[in-house]
Amino acid sequence: MFEKVLLAVDGSEHALHAARTAADLARTVNAKEFRIVVAYDFIPPYLGEPNMQYAIDARIEESNKIMEAAIKVVGDLPCEIHTEFLEASPAEAIISVANTRHSDVIVIGSRGVGTLAGLLLGSTSQKIVAHAPCPVLIVR
Repeated sequence: MFEKVLLAVDGSEHALHAARTAADLARTVNAKEFRIVVAYDFIPPYLGEPNMQYAIDARIEESNKIMEAAIKVVGDLPCEIHTEFLEASPAEAIISVANTRHSDVIVIGSRGVGTLAGLLLGSTSQKIVAHAPCPVLIVR
């Protein structure tokens, strides 16, 4: 049923709870593939150098920490685990990965660490639900 599980994380508590839930789901349904995605907005090019490079370095460091935390929470799974880092609108990136990788389910936290509007409305998860090519499990 859910052979390909896609987990989207952003470092928030909701995302880490979603990681636990996604891992439990993968174990329960005997998934064949588990993919963890960290997506972040574009870094504006108007920053110029050296600020642009500082911003890129900070994003890479932050993304690696987010991924490490998610992998730790997920633990051992009886399937392949893949990781991806994407610089794009998080909702668009997650939907694109789900389409490209033929995911069977997307697991995401209900609220993330985005802008204030995103925290209040859960806008990324709403966009994913509206446009996903597969079922979406939103974890609170």
